[in-house]
Amino acid sequence: MVAFLNGTHTEDDRMQEEFEQYYKIYTLTIPENLWFAGETVPMNDFEVKERYDRELLTNVYWQSQTLLMLKRANRFFPSISPVLKQYNIPDDFKYVVVAESGLQNVSSPAGAVGYWQFLDKTGKMYGLEINEEVDERYHLEKATAAACKYFKEAYKEFNNWALVAASYNMGIEGVKKQLQNQGVNNYYDLYLNTETSRYVLRILALKEVMEHPKLFGFNFTRKHLYESIPTIKVKVTKSIPDLAKFSLDNGANYKLLKVLNPWLRKPSLTVAEGKTYFISLPKDKITQTDLLTEILNDTIPLEKTHFDTLMMRR
Repeated sequence: MVAFLNGTHTEDDRMQEEFEQYYKIYTLTIPENLWFAGETVPMNDFEVKERYDRELLTNVYWQSQTLLMLKRANRFFPSISPVLKQYNIPDDFKYVVVAESGLQNVSSPAGAVGYWQFLDKTGKMYGLEINEEVDERYHLEKATAAACKYFKEAYKEFNNWALVAASYNMGIEGVKKQLQNQGVNNYYDLYLNTETSRYVLRILALKEVMEHPKLFGFNFTRKHLYESIPTIKVKVTKSIPDLAKFSLDNGANYKLLKVLNPWLRKPSLTVAEGKTYFISLPKDKITQTDLLTEILNDTIPLEKTHFDTLMMRR
């Protein structure tokens, strides 16, 4: 105020004027109609609409995190969607993994691990190998397949995809108990704990933003997205005592091997009799030498290997 009375215009005044002129925060238009996995979301329910509004605002205005998820999706969705399709799970469930981990191989304080955030016991229940050397919760395709097995089991129980998604957060028995206690038959009519109450709406908000990013102010071109990594799958039937040496011998390095195979948890790999693993190596680094065959003893012929994005065809 003193500055203006004296007829002066300070740098702080100029910055404040620019801030008011250029920095704008807008409310967001809520879609009148939404669907999850082909099922209608009751957007005419004010409480559902407001819960969705919260999740949409949170994800649109947490720009750095949402932009990172958009970048990662370009790399990982092409590996996730085919597995969902193989198990006849709606493609919208790829947004569950975004809600769970932000498409990162993370660990939670509760012990949930990987893209799909499996606990040790649950991961083993759905067929994942978990031990000191191998943890397939960190294996994108295998963990996705395990999640699909869970979704199929939950769908047999609920015959409703929104309840299936909610149960991934709360557990099948937890959702069943709440349905019975409250006498309703769908997710949107349930009164739930805060986390599960937000869970499906967050998935819906992520779907909306990631399918229509420019509508929400996320501007980028394809060159800004994280590209798929061309890989070769190498069949391994014998133990590898030194994975760092194995990497160097095959034209890569230990860092690349760990980035492409985060499920390998130790510097060595013990292969039991009759067991087979497939290790991903970067396509542009792989060396076609007799040494590779000598080390592995049972290598997939290079001309018969596939080079898709971290995706082993089933």
